[in-house]
Amino acid sequence: MSDTFDFPRVRSDSMSSMTSQSTSARLILRQRLAQLLTCLEDLSSDDEANEEVSRTLDEAFHLCGRYTNRESFRLHMVTWNVSTAEPPADVRTLLQLDSQPATDLYVIGLQEVKATPVRYVSDLIVEDSWSLLFMDTLAPMGYIKVTSVRMQGLLLILFAKQAHLPFIRDIQSTYTRTGLFGYWGNKGGVSVRFSFYGHMLCFLNCHLAAHMNYALQRMDEFEYILDTQDFDMYNTPNVLDHKVVFWFGDLNFRIADHGMHFLRSSINNGRFNLLWGKDQLTMMKKNEPILQEFEEGPLRFKPTYKFDRFSETYDTRAPKTWFGFTGKKRKPAWTDRILWRIKPKAVETEDENSSTTSSVDDDEYPVKVMQDMYTSDASYGVSDHKPVIGTFNLEMRKKVETPLVTLTVDGHWSADEDAIFTYTILENFESSTWDWIGLYKIGFKSASDYSTFAWVKDDEVAANGEVVTVHIKNELPLLAGDYVLGYYSTNMQTLIAFSPTFQILESKRAVKVPENINGHEK
Repeated sequence: MSDTFDFPRVRSDSMSSMTSQSTSARLILRQRLAQLLTCLEDLSSDDEANEEVSRTLDEAFHLCGRYTNRESFRLHMVTWNVSTAEPPADVRTLLQLDSQPATDLYVIGLQEVKATPVRYVSDLIVEDSWSLLFMDTLAPMGYIKVTSVRMQGLLLILFAKQAHLPFIRDIQSTYTRTGLFGYWGNKGGVSVRFSFYGHMLCFLNCHLAAHMNYALQRMDEFEYILDTQDFDMYNTPNVLDHKVVFWFGDLNFRIADHGMHFLRSSINNGRFNLLWGKDQLTMMKKNEPILQEFEEGPLRFKPTYKFDRFSETYDTRAPKTWFGFTGKKRKPAWTDRILWRIKPKAVETEDENSSTTSSVDDDEYPVKVMQDMYTSDASYGVSDHKPVIGTFNLEMRKKVETPLVTLTVDGHWSADEDAIFTYTILENFESSTWDWIGLYKIGFKSASDYSTFAWVKDDEVAANGEVVTVHIKNELPLLAGDYVLGYYSTNMQTLIAFSPTFQILESKRAVKVPENINGHEK
């Protein structure tokens, strides 16, 4: 059963505060909003009434978006320390596939994925079992694996709706080891950065030092990761240069001072607020300037560590002694967290050379982050941690709306004759003669999940506006199905364009299966 609690949406944005001068119409709107807030305070606790008001507010937000040219994109994030376990049979509830509106981006961060030497090497050759499960679950719903990065047990995966892939660009990933004085990757951070409709986003999945007394070391590791991770991007060379940063993972911060009895009593009675003041991450925010730049939703769900496996019961291990050391039960803690940061507006200085243009960009193209849900799902028991889910709305004006390439399918396609298509480069990008165009059956999982492919123009890079014709000979599927063509950029390491969906006709060479075989239906 999922521990879900309603709470006011947590919202942040990259815009400066509204100017003091307002039109009379805007003043009236403000007065009406004030009246609405008063009305909401007096609203009954009836669920149906609350849902109806919520739907009406959603319509109001949508109306605002129409007049400000802003669009909202839904982001679903998961962090889960899987404790070297194999994945469960089903992760549909974890991904909330039936939620409305539909998710645009999935970002999944795992820690302690099984990484024995033999297993780790095999996972570098083929997808690991966790990635395969997420791909198998999301592909039928139209989500494609965009990229992933792994460092031993740390894994970060990005999925997106096909429609967004042409506008997910400049993908780069990196990692930082902090285990064993920086030489071992059991602890550390992995990150993926990319441009989403022209806005620079970065996701950092961390697994920091464990145990109650290592809070300062966790901060040192976090700052070390931020200092050492860099990207080959002139405008965002470091993590904190990005417009929006999501920091998440098993951050391992504990609940200090309180005894086991008080902790469990507060949790069992749902009085989580009694524990917030002693949460180490919350406490450290008061003294650490970098933490003060990050936001987090209220911790209105049960601490996610440490549980007996396949149960919703906190650690019940009996104390054991090995070589004179006494084991003890772990206190419950919110070790698994999701935070985010909006890049602060640049501060103008007297030195013109030290000022940046980012403030102008932020004013014209702000990004707003609104958290809709922050919870855990206690129904999953393969690990001693429970997964944490964060859902967000990213509101933004698109800075990029034109694909880099267009693909056009000519005529009817079947394996009985050569197929012809054309592509045209619309905008400059770092194209290469190693780029290729794949044929993908609808429901494909990733860029490598093609049926066949053809190289782009092989003697030179095509010029802007040039229409290039490509032939595919005798390599099409024999059976009928719905397909798209996708242009893969080697330098950008992603699919940057798709054709409209089209149908491949069944080949005359296709093997026909009789409708009735030995009295049995096919």
